Amino acid sequence: MIKKIKKNRYTEVYALGQHICMSAHKARRVIDQIRGRSYEETMMILELMPYRACYPILKLVYSAAANASHNMGFNERNLVISKAEVNKSTTVKKLKPRARGRSYPIKRPTCSITIVLKNISFNEEECKRYQYTILGVNKSGWLNKETYTDMTCYDMYNNGGVWDKK
Repeated sequence: MIKKIKKNRYTEVYALGQHICMSAHKARRVIDQIRGRSYEETMMILELMPYRACYPILKLVYSAAANASHNMGFNERNLVISKAEVNKSTTVKKLKPRARGRSYPIKRPTCSITIVLKNISFNEEECKRYQYTILGVNKSGWLNKETYTDMTCYDMYNNGGVWDKK
């Protein structure tokens, strides 16, 4: 059995959509366009693309951003899609009646989509501070909860950030 180890669980949030009625190949075509982009840019791309796969992916990205803002208190301007994957799921099999009492099988493929958003305003030191404040550790030699409650904001528009990708 393979266990997945999460590296920065305090900077990443995800949304999972299972049994979405479309082939994995068609959904992967859209997912490849949004991987590594910021949340705002992704929403614009998905609203303007003419594919049917865009609507469920748009709902998943929106859900992941809502998870980030509600559960973790992240700002939507600092979110980047760090991981987006599409896996093949079960196939729905139906029978369609045909002439002379025969039947014809219909196979409808489904897929599962995972969207992981990462907060780019956190760096490693702030992540450790956040982790210690969550755990409530106040031992001597450790970071104190009262002294390290401020968080710096990362301005991705002035520093280049995600928008410099071509």
